[in-house]
Amino acid sequence: MKIAVVSDIHGNVLALEAVLADLKQEMPDVIVNLGDCVSGPLWPEETAAILRETNWPTVRGNHDRFLIEDPIEKLGPTDAFTAERLSSDSFDWLKTTQATIRLSDEVFLCHGTPDDDDRYLSEKVEGPKGHLPDEDTLLAEINGETSPIICCGHTHIPRVIRLHKTGQTILNPGSVGLPSYEDTHPNKHKMEAGSPHARYALMTKGANGWSFQEKMLPYDWEAAAKQAEMNKRPSWGRSLRHGFYGTLS
Repeated sequence: MKIAVVSDIHGNVLALEAVLADLKQEMPDVIVNLGDCVSGPLWPEETAAILRETNWPTVRGNHDRFLIEDPIEKLGPTDAFTAERLSSDSFDWLKTTQATIRLSDEVFLCHGTPDDDDRYLSEKVEGPKGHLPDEDTLLAEINGETSPIICCGHTHIPRVIRLHKTGQTILNPGSVGLPSYEDTHPNKHKMEAGSPHARYALMTKGANGWSFQEKMLPYDWEAAAKQAEMNKRPSWGRSLRHGFYGTLS
């Protein structure tokens, strides 16, 4: 059994196309999507048009939820840009996404934590950057979820974490389409993957258990950066081009 895990595409159709090309070579049995699919100053409708045709099990990310639930005047600039460009078919598709998905007896899918799509699981923020949480913090955040493998996104930072006390594994594939960003929740911080590659993960079950592989793919990130800058989002351009966000302001 080989499962491909994608997350946080954020409307970056060029990065998504690179992942799709690689998936044709890897030929996984199942492809799952952990959400935040289209929100970004890039190509939201073009991205949604591809995802509508995939039939991948898809979790609803926090930005997907904002687009579905909030009126456009209450959205932030990135989500508002996206909402103005999505077709009714794409909005209808977003509404089919699920808060969490129990893929099997072994694999549980969420965007943030099992009970909060806007909360980090595989990173903890106490200063200007995220860092790996300790095991007790992770156990508290999964809040009793017992699946052997918990797949999460939201942080954009790839992680494979094994919980010694329970034997569970937490997998975060990183972000397909946005390698770094700045946020103010729960306090001002930035997440930085450190390179501009499109990321996803593979998990394969063999005779000795599950193995995990991070995939880091080149694509035309300069074109993506220019698209963000054309749409008046220079911070996105910097992130897409370098994988670092820059100085906190």
